[in-house]
Amino acid sequence: MSTATTTWINGPVLRARPEGDFRLREAVAVGPQRLLGEVIRIARDEIVVQVYEDTSGLRPGSPVEGRGALLSVRLGPGLLGRIFDGLLRPLGDPDEPYVTPGLGDVVGQSFYFRPLCGPGDPLAAGQAIGEIGLVEGALQQCLAPPDLPAGTVVEVAGAGEYRDDEVICRVRTADGGRRHLTMCHEWPVRVPRPVRVRLPSEEPMVTGQRIIDCLFPIARGGTGAIPGGFGTGKTVLLETIAKWCDADVIVYVGCGERGNEMAGLLAEFAELVDPRSGRPLLERTVVIANTSNMPVSAREASIYTGITVAEYFRDQGLDVTLMADSTSRWAEALREVSGRLGELPGEAGYPAYLSSRLADFYERAARVRTLAGNQGAVTVLGAVSPPSGDFSEPVTNHTRRYVGCLWVLDARRAQARFYPAIHPLQSYSLAATGFARWWHEQGCTRWEGLRRRFLTLIEEQARLERMARIIGRDAMPERQRLTLLCAQLVEQAFLRQSAFSAVDRYATPARQAVMMRLIGRFIEGAEALLAQGIAPERLAETPIFRALMRMGEEIPDGDWDRFSELDQGLTAGLRELEGGAADAAGAETPPAEV
Repeated sequence: MSTATTTWINGPVLRARPEGDFRLREAVAVGPQRLLGEVIRIARDEIVVQVYEDTSGLRPGSPVEGRGALLSVRLGPGLLGRIFDGLLRPLGDPDEPYVTPGLGDVVGQSFYFRPLCGPGDPLAAGQAIGEIGLVEGALQQCLAPPDLPAGTVVEVAGAGEYRDDEVICRVRTADGGRRHLTMCHEWPVRVPRPVRVRLPSEEPMVTGQRIIDCLFPIARGGTGAIPGGFGTGKTVLLETIAKWCDADVIVYVGCGERGNEMAGLLAEFAELVDPRSGRPLLERTVVIANTSNMPVSAREASIYTGITVAEYFRDQGLDVTLMADSTSRWAEALREVSGRLGELPGEAGYPAYLSSRLADFYERAARVRTLAGNQGAVTVLGAVSPPSGDFSEPVTNHTRRYVGCLWVLDARRAQARFYPAIHPLQSYSLAATGFARWWHEQGCTRWEGLRRRFLTLIEEQARLERMARIIGRDAMPERQRLTLLCAQLVEQAFLRQSAFSAVDRYATPARQAVMMRLIGRFIEGAEALLAQGIAPERLAETPIFRALMRMGEEIPDGDWDRFSELDQGLTAGLRELEGGAADAAGAETPPAEV
């Protein structure tokens, strides 16, 4: 292996004089503690290394040893239900409260293995060698590495308990070579794992939050961003989505967040119950914790570590949701390292390549057909923490260019205890128009029109409320007062959703479709009654209006009889008001002359 000698150190960045050949992005071991680093720049007589650990104690003359491979992480069955740092080193061991610096030996774990192939069977890259039993009712696949040349199985272990670093399969490749495979393999974090083909996103990832699923849906295998200032509920929203979204695996990357915030999140994930299995949610979650006091370079690597882990589970034919909280802290790490390298700063001091790095990250989200022929998806959600809530800053601006949907969290809505505090007039979803057929299958054949109508009402509400603050609501025309009433119903009965309510914290697509139809029928009926002279205030006083306002909290999912009763009550209430308007009109008509 190539070696080098350190000549200059500045925080996590060092320069070294090489004594051999190095390549860009090669992993290196630095100093007597063998700290993990990566070659980020190569000159004729110098290499620049980014060290992912604390460099205290290093000095000029410290050795740098090349590892002969790109910066990689070890992927295998021991990932689910565990907590790692930004370099995928295990955390949470009570006997070792601190991360041991350097490249220590990995301790193997034992898992139950059942082979899916036998001697003489062909084996190609990415194909399943066997199944691995983890917890009750959960299975994983043991995959051949994506870079394995096609070959033939010579020997495979029988069903039983094995350590994940034991050889379980021997393969003879087409060129006559031999490969020994274990349950684990390494893969470079900055290199996307190969797939057979990318597939179009034809369905949304259901989150159970009505404002997201119905107004701003995210495609399965798509990308989304959640910008919001301090205290607007980014972490709470991500936790809610992690619990209720229809994903098989959750990868949560705490990138540069406060230590207390990460500790609280880990405690909650351990207590949350997975609604699918009734077991702890942490069992199908991988948490990568890289707090703000950890080495800044490791924060930059944690994003790539998380997306690599997500792609590993995607290759098993699973749907994975990756949550990065937050990409602003990741961009700050880029800015700090760039400054130490002496690079020319761009806007707000960020490096000029910030945009391309964000694109590289979000482009790895996709719905694909894997090398083994399965379908899997990685959906990426990135939280953005703009300073002082300024959405014109570079990270938010560049992120908008690469995501398919944007859920802007509004400070005023959050202060008003409106949850989720997503601003409906600043958010968008580019994929929404392609989900009409999917919603038709869920029983909401008018979804596209109702979605457009709800957004139009909220937009008119924002304009009319400014007018109402000047002249007063009572002085406004009846048509405008009715618009405000209908918009209030949409906001309070549909978009508002309590995370603490046992009934309303999650809404299935079928329940969302029923609620949309009922509110749409009320709006249409109210407009017809207004044409007959019924004032909006009379509509607001009816029992059916109050029942519609409370249906999210009072009618649970699956109670279709109560929804049917509400529908019948809505029809009867509208007819009663219509009949009263007709009687009043008849009484005012003078008798005809004889």
